[in-house]
Amino acid sequence: MSARKAGFTGRKRAARMAALIGLTLGTAMGLSACGGQQSLAKNRSNASDYNTQLGIAYLRQGDIPLAKEKLDRALKENPDNPEVHGARAMLFDRMGEPAQADHEFKIALSLAPNDPDVSNNYAVYLCQVGRTDDGVRRFEEVARNALYRTPWVAYTNAGVCLRTAKRNAQAVKDFQQALAIRPNFAEAAFQLGDLEFQDGHLTEARKTVDTYLGAFEETPDLLLLGVRIAKAQSDRVSVALYARKLRLDFPSSTQAKALAELEHNPG
Repeated sequence: MSARKAGFTGRKRAARMAALIGLTLGTAMGLSACGGQQSLAKNRSNASDYNTQLGIAYLRQGDIPLAKEKLDRALKENPDNPEVHGARAMLFDRMGEPAQADHEFKIALSLAPNDPDVSNNYAVYLCQVGRTDDGVRRFEEVARNALYRTPWVAYTNAGVCLRTAKRNAQAVKDFQQALAIRPNFAEAAFQLGDLEFQDGHLTEARKTVDTYLGAFEETPDLLLLGVRIAKAQSDRVSVALYARKLRLDFPSSTQAKALAELEHNPG
């Protein structure tokens, strides 16, 4: 969905191994009835978190059966855990069951209506399945959520979603909004410059790239884009400058390899 799914990602809590290790049967049995119930609830909650993280890890590895086993167990341990439902939504999406995936996302949202990460993950899903308007609306809501610490990422994701749907004029506005909030966000600068270049707006694309590179740390994406723009402008001096920086500063990058291919096959 994103040029780098950099664009579409939500933050997840780490597995709480230490909390699980600290819970023993002997300790739980020594508590009062009320305390024992609280300890049992906490135990189940921690176990649910742990199994959710295991499920997500297996999902990332492509082991769908084992991911489902862990997430089913996490659901039984704590059916009110929004992270479980968010992870199960991704699982059902991977299994090719969009209706069930959407259902799980909506449960997660009902359990954590003010959690921007849950909403962000749903927005990623909506864009991936082609529901552009819904996805963009949700990304922009996330960006305006005071609890979300990186609104520039949400605006960039909205732009990527719009760009994928070939709604370039709208995408430009979201990329510009991201850069207005965080001028040093390289992904937004790359997406904006690359879109301007794609649309044939070479002067604007060159300005986007040079403005970023003149003020912030270089990235291989932006340097390679600079090469492509300068080449289209027949600016050999700038092509050589961008290319030299890319080869020297990022010699092992995929962009440096792409540069070598571009130089080998200039047509």
